[in-house]
Amino acid sequence: MESKRQQKVARQIQKDLSDIFQKEGRTWFDNAFITVTVVRMSPDLGVARVYLSFLISKNKGLLLEQIQDRSKSIRQLLGQKIRHQLRIVPEIHFYLDDTAEYAAKMDILFANLTIPPTKGEENQ
Repeated sequence: MESKRQQKVARQIQKDLSDIFQKEGRTWFDNAFITVTVVRMSPDLGVARVYLSFLISKNKGLLLEQIQDRSKSIRQLLGQKIRHQLRIVPEIHFYLDDTAEYAAKMDILFANLTIPPTKGEENQ
């Protein structure tokens, strides 16, 4: 369970990273639309696990690698935004958030599911 402080810092980092990806992401990552879906902070606020979702991207793994290669620059820009709120700029780890694809896959599975009628429903 995250503390209130962790949640507050996570929301601020999510907002600031979203701004960074919106401004710099177009030039750095070939107009890919990058969404910061979730940020989870470690208890000491030293590590931020950032989950990203990509739209208009054919190869999500390659895009995630490009983001990880630029993580130092991204962290530096984040530091400029949060320097007055946090003493230490957290280390950033990026992960692919595939919950949207998983939900779509589950919807397809449920839509194609055939449920046989029970004995009481057969006679009606």
